[in-house]
Amino acid sequence: MSENRTFTASVWREGRWYVAQCLEVDVASQGSSESAALKNLADALALHLTPPVATEAPKLRPVEVKVRAA
Repeated sequence: MSENRTFTASVWREGRWYVAQCLEVDVASQGSSESAALKNLADALALHLTPPVATEAPKLRPVEVKVRAA
């Protein structure tokens, strides 16, 4: 089941590139024009919001991190 959803994007220019960042979801993209950046953002959002499909069970491993006391 799929549905269309509308998100808000902030768009700005950085040098030769336009950057589009979604305000509701932490996803951004870029393009050579504002419309290209928005299309790339829409593609990135669709991919980000697609539920993962595991082809095999994930491996769970411990990760040790040294943290300094505050």
